[in-house]
Amino acid sequence: MTQPTPARVRRCRDCDGFPVVAIDTGTRYPDGTRGTTAVTCRACEGAGARSIVPAAARSGR
Repeated sequence: MTQPTPARVRRCRDCDGFPVVAIDTGTRYPDGTRGTTAVTCRACEGAGARSIVPAAARSGR
């Protein structure tokens, strides 16, 4: 039986499609939860995908 071809997506090479992550700060609150901070991918700016634009077009050539 043949396998379906997965959809082609433009995932970001730096974050692999996980643009926002929560990082534990090490702080533990009295109710037992931990303090976290959200960090977004700098390459795709939190989109999870990057546009496919040639480098010459970005530089204005």
